[in-house]
Order: sequence, then structure tokens, then C-alpha cells
Amino acid sequence: MTTTAPGAPAGAPSLDLDPFSVPSLQDPFPVEDAIREAGPVVWLESHGIWATGRADLVQEIFLDQETFISSHGTGLANTALTDNWRKPSAILEQDQPQHTVTRKLMNSALSLKVVKQLKDDFQAVAHDVVAEVCGRGEFDAVTDLAEAYPLQVLPDAIGLAPEGRRHLLTYANLNFMAMGPRDTALYENAVLQATEAQEYVEWQMRRENLDESKLAGKFFAAADAGTITEETAGLLVRTFLSAGLDTTMLGIGNALLALSRNPGAWEALRADPSLARTVFEETLRCYAPSPYIGRTVGTRTELGGVVLEPEQKIVNCLSAANRDPRRWENPESFDITRDVRGHSAFGYGIHACVGQMMARMEAESLLTAFATQVKSFEVTAEPVRKINHWLRGYSSMPMRVTMK
Repeated sequence: MTTTAPGAPAGAPSLDLDPFSVPSLQDPFPVEDAIREAGPVVWLESHGIWATGRADLVQEIFLDQETFISSHGTGLANTALTDNWRKPSAILEQDQPQHTVTRKLMNSALSLKVVKQLKDDFQAVAHDVVAEVCGRGEFDAVTDLAEAYPLQVLPDAIGLAPEGRRHLLTYANLNFMAMGPRDTALYENAVLQATEAQEYVEWQMRRENLDESKLAGKFFAAADAGTITEETAGLLVRTFLSAGLDTTMLGIGNALLALSRNPGAWEALRADPSLARTVFEETLRCYAPSPYIGRTVGTRTELGGVVLEPEQKIVNCLSAANRDPRRWENPESFDITRDVRGHSAFGYGIHACVGQMMARMEAESLLTAFATQVKSFEVTAEPVRKINHWLRGYSSMPMRVTMK
């Protein structure tokens, strides 16, 4: 039902739907289509927030970091007005000038020389993982490939201890669940499941538990130099732990499912494995693994014909924007020949996903290895969707392959 938003200018649409209910999470596209098509900016009665699914406005919000701020939380909650379950991110939940310092340090840590070495390592591990897992013939493409591979290469690159890494999955699940409503059974269950994981991450963030010859060492070296505090160095490590795994894992799983449902795309990739990056980018556009990101209105402003007041929350519906027919031709079609530049899966501007380079390297490496070694494959049962407020993908995907 569309009405006029309470307290908003006449004509501002209001929707009586909940994108974070379990039925909506199980079948999300109709809900986000409704948000996008109801108007440029709509009021979601269920949570008392604004939302937009229009590609042009999503980009505008991302690029105007002074009006739409990140320091008050990037989920539904305004963390300036309510307690948060963890300390804020040292990058994602910071505004300028604090953001500039940590972002510059992160970019410096990922120099061209470091990236080249990481890429070589990622590719070598990917070929070994694909050979071992796909050599079994039948396996779960999510747990055995899409999760297992990033869970090995990314913690290795950061310098994490080898023990306890499975805790990263339940920790990241809670991190993204907490971005949505916190008065649900989904959130309560995520908290219970992540009790040990929260303790593990607090332990793993500490300097004495990290290999300082890896990426983590660069953050603590900056602390020694006085550029940042040692606490901030630990929070930068946590940035990778909480946000650098799940979205990549889900993106890889989504790509494999899309290839199984689009034989032409699979044949093109199998014939030319260098198309792996193209396949992943179209997957991100068509099936964004993280479909939402929130901002807080910093100053009274007008957007899409609606006046937004300070401290109100507005959610960028990234998946809806990536399928906006005003921006994309045949947006629901998975088409690896399209020009996907400009999709919003990783955001734009100064707060664009800091881990996007790592995610692309991981996905490209694994998809390349898969296309190089696998002759044919099929998903043998209906995949099980992952139910999380702020993530989209699958928790299980039975697969059968024939090797070359």
C-alpha cells in the first residue's frame, strides 16, 4: 500500500512493507522493485526510515558524504542516538577528516607490489582448492568452495592465526544481521551463535596474536609511527574480519549459480577463463551480495522531491539500483556482454568498499581456476538461501562436476 509519509511533504510516498521480514528475505526482488518504483525516495513505515532504489539517487547519496554521513552508522540504527553492539569501523563508519587518515593507510598497505604478490598467491591456492574439491565429483559449492577458499587466503594475507577461523563466519553473520532491525528472532539467534566468535575476534585483533610480516603488520607499524593508535590498528584488522569475507563468499556462490542457469555464459567462460572478472561484475550487478547500505542525514536537504531532516536514516537499496530499468537495459537478465561499469555493489566515493580489490582478486582467481579445470557442472538440488538482514546469497548449493 502506498500512502503519504507522515510528517513528509505532500506526495512523498510511504510503503507498508518490510524488506527485512523473513518472507521478503526469501523472495527479495518484488519488495525492492516496489521500493524503487513507488517513487524516487520513499518512507518505509515498518522501520521509520527513508529508502531509495533509483540508480541516480543512490550514486548522489554516495558522493555527497557531507550531507549523508557514515559516522552515525551504516545500518538502520542511528548509532549516535543508540548504543551499538561493537565499536565503530575505523573506515566505513568515519567521516572526514578521520576517514581520510585510515583510508590513506589502508590504500598504502595495499600497494601495487603487495597486490601483485597477493594475486599470485590467491591464484595458486585457487587452483589447488578447485583441483581437490572438484576432483571429488560431488560437493557443496558454498561450504566447500565459496566459503572454504576465501576463509583460507584472506586470513593468511592479513596474518591471522590458523586456529579458530570458522568463528569468522558467525561473527560476520552477526555483523551484517545487526545492520538491519534488532528486534527480531533472526538478530537474537545471530547474537547467541556468535558469542564465542566475538571473543575470538577480540583476541585476534590484538597485536601479539597476528603475524606482523603480513598486512596486519603495516597497521601496527603506523601505530608505532604515531599515525594512528594501536586500538585503531586493531580495528583496521577487524575491518577485514567483519566485512571482507561474507560478501565475497556469497558473490562467488551467486556467480556459480548464475553460470549454472545461463549455459551460454558458462560456455563463454570455459572457452575463455579470462572472462572471470566480467562474470563476477555482472553477478555483482544482477545479484548484489550486500543489497543495502545506510546513511544518516547530516543537514536538512531535499532529495528526489522529498525534504529529509537531520538524523533521519536513508537506506540505499543497492540491489534495486543495480536492476533499475532507467539505468540498465533488460536489468533482470544475466548478460556478461553488457557494460557493467557504474553498478553500485561496492558503492562510490570516499566510502566505496575498501575490500573490493581483494574481493575481485579472490573471485577472479577461483572462477578462473574453476573454468580452467572443470568441463561441465550442474547444481543438483535447489540451493538453500542464506537468511540475513543485510546479505543475499546461499548457505548451501549441492553440485556435481566433470573435470577436463
